Amino acid sequence: MSEVPEGDFVKITLSGHNDYMISNELNRLVSDFTAKYGDMAVEKLYGDEVDYQRIYDSLTGLPFLSTQKMVVIRDPSSNKQFLEKAEYLLNNLPDSTDVIFVESRMDKRSSLYKMLKKQTDYRDFSELDENGLASWLVAQAKVKNGSLSSADARFLVERIGTNQQLLSSELSKVLLYDTNINRKTIELTTEAIPQSTIFDLLDSIFSGNSKRALALYTDQRALKVEPQQIISMLVWQFHIIALIKSAKQLSTEQIAKIAKINPYVVSKTAKIASKITLRQLRHMIHDLLELDVRLKSESLDTDDALKLYILSLYSQ
Repeated sequence: MSEVPEGDFVKITLSGHNDYMISNELNRLVSDFTAKYGDMAVEKLYGDEVDYQRIYDSLTGLPFLSTQKMVVIRDPSSNKQFLEKAEYLLNNLPDSTDVIFVESRMDKRSSLYKMLKKQTDYRDFSELDENGLASWLVAQAKVKNGSLSSADARFLVERIGTNQQLLSSELSKVLLYDTNINRKTIELTTEAIPQSTIFDLLDSIFSGNSKRALALYTDQRALKVEPQQIISMLVWQFHIIALIKSAKQLSTEQIAKIAKINPYVVSKTAKIASKITLRQLRHMIHDLLELDVRLKSESLDTDDALKLYILSLYSQ
């Protein structure tokens, strides 16, 4: 990972869909800078909240009580006047001003992207797939003086999901219990998120293991996950399956990009999608809709009704 060069003029752009890694990199860059020049040497601006004159003054003004200053501008593309004059500004910045642009949803067709790509240290942070997340967890465990195998890292991702902030927190929790992490310590110290469990539930159904599917449902209810929440998660899972079934020849990465879903989620759900037809999926969605209406309009035992629905999926 790049460091902020000491004594050199710095122009950096942080972009991409991985908000967690962008935030970490920005915090690291700012921390390194303030360690040398102090907190007063950093200005933070939001492109959609300040006018162009404020941006201009910050970028061209001299540092206060310091030899160098850093200006962080979030979402510069939202400031129309800045877009018109950005190239001129970048070409005429004083050597005493470092600048970091943070644009998480950069339009790569725009003139701003082309200019920042050419004139700044452009760092693109993409969302990580299963292998990327597992490798990242292994590296994080090592940094924190622990050990974690690639297989157990993948198990943690399957159990917790793809949210890197949550994965980081859960990793720290497991390391407090035992620095030598394995599947057993992960199971002892973490709880599977409901969405991951719903995936496992559907996977069990379409693999012919209805007994395990019902056990997973019972486990979620014991953890106080409400039936309506389970229905919502089933709807979301069916939504992803429908996207995959409709995408035909598109790759996992292309589907994820178009639908704005983590590639790992798409890849994982594709395993279920391959086991059912669009006709079966339509029936499942139709039956779930009818069940949802009945639960809201009739006096039914919700758990029994949902269990019967889960079993009905096996016969679709």
